[in-house]
Amino acid sequence: MKKIFAIAWKDAIVRFASSSELLFFIILPLVFTFLVAGGTPSGAPTNNRTRLVVVDQANNSISQEIIAELEKSTAAYPDVLSLEDAEADFDARRTDAILIIPSGLDLASIQNGIAELEFRQQPNNMDASIAKRAAQTAIRSVSSSINAANTALDQAKAKGTFESSEAEQAYFDDALKLAKDMQADAPERVTVIEGNTTEDVEYDPRANSSAGQMVTWVFIPLFGISALFAYERQQGTLRRLLTTPTTKAIFLLGTISGQVVMALVQMTLLILFGMFALDLNWGREPFALFVLLTCAALAAGAIGTAMGTFVKTEGQASGLSIMAGMVMALLGGCWYPLELFPAAVQNIVKILPTTWAMQGLIDLLLRNAGLSGILLESGVLLGFAALFLSIGVMRFRYE
Repeated sequence: MKKIFAIAWKDAIVRFASSSELLFFIILPLVFTFLVAGGTPSGAPTNNRTRLVVVDQANNSISQEIIAELEKSTAAYPDVLSLEDAEADFDARRTDAILIIPSGLDLASIQNGIAELEFRQQPNNMDASIAKRAAQTAIRSVSSSINAANTALDQAKAKGTFESSEAEQAYFDDALKLAKDMQADAPERVTVIEGNTTEDVEYDPRANSSAGQMVTWVFIPLFGISALFAYERQQGTLRRLLTTPTTKAIFLLGTISGQVVMALVQMTLLILFGMFALDLNWGREPFALFVLLTCAALAAGAIGTAMGTFVKTEGQASGLSIMAGMVMALLGGCWYPLELFPAAVQNIVKILPTTWAMQGLIDLLLRNAGLSGILLESGVLLGFAALFLSIGVMRFRYE
């Protein structure tokens, strides 16, 4: 046991001899996890509506009604500012659009058809176009009741109903109130029915990012065991082992177990980051998670051991480890949901350990699986470990 620990400790010293190793061990994995997750710190709801800066120079009941209608919009929300602040935001491109309600906007201007509002938007901007549609809808909603009251007033005038201008104004006011009440009580003209079909793609950018980057950044260093073996052969260290009572089995066990333990430490740090920075429920089934991660690390370490028996130099091993790790991560669903791939590809990539590791992690995180739910993935990963470790042991050589 002391020999195994000594070999593992020696490999850790060699691996972290350069401080730059910390960049690949924890800093880059955390950065990529955060960026791929969309920089989402938590699952709190956000306002997905487009910001529309409103300059209310009229400051009357009509302008307030327009702003109130914009508040109801599902596409844009009003942000009332002064003209100076609005123009400063617009010039600095901090806002996509400005709606200016002029001081001359009142009931009379709308009745006479001379009311005009000013809308400014950034060129070739989709959010500005969305804000413009929302503004037009709000204005149309406010003006429609006034137009309805005007129509009723014109019809009453044609019948000679009014004896004075005061009676005419009173009739218009009553008609406007009635039109607003009817508009508020109007039933929805569109009935929305949401389908109950199941979603084939279970995707959460935070969960997929955390699991995918964990597999990617842990598998590559474990594949790098091949570079460690190549380095030892080049330095003659493995030859000198022949002069000590250290068997091949002890050397391999010490090397692989040391790298697996470091991988588990790295994955633990990434899991803690996912729990506290991305608000992911990694701690729901800790034992099942430990079993799955251990099986995945053993599989990757065994593949690295087998690769080490084929390469001749440390440079070849490093290049092959990075290439193999990236390709397996891409095809295994670590960067994109596997369900987005063609059905044939989904079946083919089951020959990769990254596919099973990723599937097990997503089962735990998104599908509420327990230990029994990831036994298949864990078993397959252990099968990969046994297969490639057997190849590595049979082909292992000291020089």
